[in-house]
Amino acid sequence: MDTEHTEKLIKSIRSIPDFPISGITFRDITTLLKEGDLFAESVDYLYDNFREKEIDTIVGIESRGFIFGAAMAYKLNAGFVPVRKPGKLPAETYAEEYELEYGADQLEIHKDALSKKNKVLIVDDLLATGGSAMATCSLVEKTGATIQGVAFLIELSFLNGRKLIDNYDIFSLISFEGE
Repeated sequence: MDTEHTEKLIKSIRSIPDFPISGITFRDITTLLKEGDLFAESVDYLYDNFREKEIDTIVGIESRGFIFGAAMAYKLNAGFVPVRKPGKLPAETYAEEYELEYGADQLEIHKDALSKKNKVLIVDDLLATGGSAMATCSLVEKTGATIQGVAFLIELSFLNGRKLIDNYDIFSLISFEGE
């Protein structure tokens, strides 16, 4: 992706200081999503990076990972599996706790969502500290599936989240170098 397109995407993302708590700058992608051409462009760029890989399932991380994950599943003619916060999945689950920039949380996946035959791309909107991405990688590995890559719309590179998942193929469309 060229610099002009990168800048256009960056400018379409609203930054909200002190949300959800003081000291955090929230990157609001709803302003990008409402522009059909920018949303399509974002999905196309993510797709271009993984279209040559053998992927049969997209795992989307709650909640904005569902948006890009479902679109990527469609583009790759792949299945879609949600990773959710506790209590949202009705069948038996694996669970994994992780640290956030501002606390802790947990994610779950259905135990029967994936198997050893699945080749997975994990998709989320944002890589910050890497906690939710690492938890999702652990959940996918518990099912026996193979992780082919991890894709993000945005990376907050100053938080060094990439270090937690650096043994996977990681792709971020946009990188913010600071708050």
